[in-house]
Amino acid sequence: MTRAIQFCWYFSAAVLFFACPAMAQDGGNTLIDLGPAFGAGLVMIGAGFGIGRIGAAAVESMARQPEAAKDISGGMLLAAALIEGATFFALIVCILVIVLGG
Repeated sequence: MTRAIQFCWYFSAAVLFFACPAMAQDGGNTLIDLGPAFGAGLVMIGAGFGIGRIGAAAVESMARQPEAAKDISGGMLLAAALIEGATFFALIVCILVIVLGG
């Protein structure tokens, strides 16, 4: 597993290294702005992992204490809603940076 991760890091570093001269053209706008797009991707991945962990912990807690399932599901929904709210805010900021060219 570690060799696959190491290969992915080397491959992504090589892509970014060779992409710089290709995007350094005079007077033209580049088609890809990697910073905000990368940030938006990280936000979505982080939110997916966070909500997945919340769901897994809630299901495990409900299995251990079925009488508290209503309270656990309410807390889970509240935490998931807060994570999604923060995710949408970060995604909007990334999209605004892409659109406004900041």
